[in-house]
Amino acid sequence: MIQTVVKRDGRIVGYNEEKIKGAIRKAMLHTEEGSDEALLQQIADRIGCSGPERMTVEEIQDRVELELMNSPRKEVAKRYIAYRDQRSIARRAKTRDIFLEIIEAKNSDVTRENANMNADSPAGMMMKFASESTKPFVDDYLLSQEARDAVRGGYLHIHDKDYYPTKSLTCVQHPLDRILAKGIQAGHSESRPARRIETASVISCISLETAQNEMHGGQAIPAFDFYLAPYVRSSFCEELEKVQALTGTDLTKWHTEPVEDYVNRPLDSLEGEARLVQHAMNLTVSRVHQAMEAFIHNMNTIHSRGGNQVVFSSINYGTDTSAEGRCIIRELLNSTMEGVGNGATAIFPIQIWKKKRGVNYLPEDPNYDLYKLACKVTARRFFPNFVNLDATFNRHEKWRQDDPKRYLYEVATMGCRTRVFENRFGEKTSVGRGNISFSTINIVRLAIECMSINDEQKRIERFFEKLDEILDVAARQLCDRFNFQKTALAKQFPLLMSQLWNGAESLRPTDTIESVINQGTLGIGFIGLAECLVALTGKHHGESEESQKLGLKIIEHMRTRVNEYSEKYKHNFSVLATPAEGLSGKFTRKDRKSFGIIAGVTDKDYYTNSNHVPVYYHCSPRHKAQVEAPYHALTGGGHIFYVEIDGDATHNPQAIAQIVDLMDENNMGYCSVNHNRNRCMTCGYEDATEGLKECPCCGGHDIDKLQRITGYLVGTTDRWNSAKLAELNDRVVHK
Repeated sequence: MIQTVVKRDGRIVGYNEEKIKGAIRKAMLHTEEGSDEALLQQIADRIGCSGPERMTVEEIQDRVELELMNSPRKEVAKRYIAYRDQRSIARRAKTRDIFLEIIEAKNSDVTRENANMNADSPAGMMMKFASESTKPFVDDYLLSQEARDAVRGGYLHIHDKDYYPTKSLTCVQHPLDRILAKGIQAGHSESRPARRIETASVISCISLETAQNEMHGGQAIPAFDFYLAPYVRSSFCEELEKVQALTGTDLTKWHTEPVEDYVNRPLDSLEGEARLVQHAMNLTVSRVHQAMEAFIHNMNTIHSRGGNQVVFSSINYGTDTSAEGRCIIRELLNSTMEGVGNGATAIFPIQIWKKKRGVNYLPEDPNYDLYKLACKVTARRFFPNFVNLDATFNRHEKWRQDDPKRYLYEVATMGCRTRVFENRFGEKTSVGRGNISFSTINIVRLAIECMSINDEQKRIERFFEKLDEILDVAARQLCDRFNFQKTALAKQFPLLMSQLWNGAESLRPTDTIESVINQGTLGIGFIGLAECLVALTGKHHGESEESQKLGLKIIEHMRTRVNEYSEKYKHNFSVLATPAEGLSGKFTRKDRKSFGIIAGVTDKDYYTNSNHVPVYYHCSPRHKAQVEAPYHALTGGGHIFYVEIDGDATHNPQAIAQIVDLMDENNMGYCSVNHNRNRCMTCGYEDATEGLKECPCCGGHDIDKLQRITGYLVGTTDRWNSAKLAELNDRVVHK
């Protein structure tokens, strides 16, 4: 006798003969003789009593077909089979429609989920086919019932769900010194140790590209200047040897003689040994510049993930005060200023300046001149962004200015905003660690469900009750995913689990990665704090002090809960100010369908990213900073503060420095500056002319705006999804 039924999504439910009878009845009603209740019951009884205790839906339907074919009502069997086929087609229709959008290269939210992936190329199409096929499998077979219900109900979003079955991790900060010193030995990717700056530059690219193919998130280098500095010196020594061989002058002492700075100077006024040394130095600076130029060009042309996406790369730098480190920084900035190709702004790597008092922020600091150059480059090229090492939550008790490896105790970030620093299971550092996985809670939906409660105090109390429920689900879901990820074998990630992740050097190829990955983080993110507050109080945190107090209370509560989860589940949980791209409109569409259009909540095509003041709200940069700053200390998984400035920033680097000053004054962790930049898609010409329609260089009319989407730039807004385009159009200048 049948007791339970295995549904198509893997759920096990109790047997219900009424469903069998209902399906047969529908088929009978499409025949001339109509329904026959006696036959209905007879068939249902035979199937229910003769079957095993557990059957699948398909097995039961096969039995129904057989019973109908053996009955006097064979025409009903034909109708039932046709009905069953129609239902099967209907179930596949959504997948079919999505596949057709991919095949026809339609500009849809499916094909524009990731703005830096070309879903129209053959490799991109294959990746989208795989992605859209994998997500339902994850829903049906890898998620718990409560997680599945939370996702389908629009309460929870699991990021990179299509990569879930691969067991891959999100991101990592590359300990590049290990790679440069030992070379790469990872499957088919092999290289010798670096000896000169050109090789170090190439190996840096290879490390980022190789790891990108093993992970589903971004790749970052936490101390680019420190890591490449030794190869400036070795290249200088090579040039000294060449000059010595050519002239016969003994320049051996200069191999170890301290160098004040690597600067290209004219030789006209120099004589003798000084002239020869400066000549070697000039050649060295030229080589470093070319190496940095090659690094940037490679990171904008090398493709990963099947050839459809450039490497999502970030580099952190700015605190190496050695002559060699300063040379790396200076030539990197100079090359960034020059641009790529015909002078276009480089999209990758995302560059992040590590701002530190006593090192590079104040006029008396040794790298202050390079900080001013960084502001100048940002005013033209959007990068670098700025991370604040002086923020109270970014300081490390072990950091010492005279420590040659002080970068180990400096926070580094992914360009999108993801941050890793604190660690319950090893050294507190950003190096050799990253995010394992993260999921985002739709706090707007929770607030909307409480809007019918008239008493504001009770409304807010009920919101927190709902928030606790979904936080618990999110924590358990992340733990489930971790338990799945930890079963992966080290050989599945040849580079990541041999040379990059802290502790991985102890793993054998057939060992699981369980013993080392817990040094990473599990992130619980949130989206739409502004809309959530409007639903609860009528105003967002940018326009109301009371709403701001509630907003901080909400995120403080999330921070308290993730700390509890860290103790309970023994993982590094953190709160993430989610960098929503594809998600920005997904939750909104679902909530609007459920609740209709609610002014200030669901009346736009997107929810405001994380804790930001809405992009359409007119306010000064200072007000925006004061509102958003307190959230940075609460979101250890990552955060960003951005400002939109007006006019041509190229001639106003001081405006960039003023935003960094706001970050310093308000104890913020990470910031970037947006400004107007037109880009001719025909020749690459760029300028800041308002409303430019025709390129003054080539006469072309294919003019696009170079814009930041979620912390990183996108080469063309054609690849933005509809929600992010709507947000872009709503952005106002902060002044």
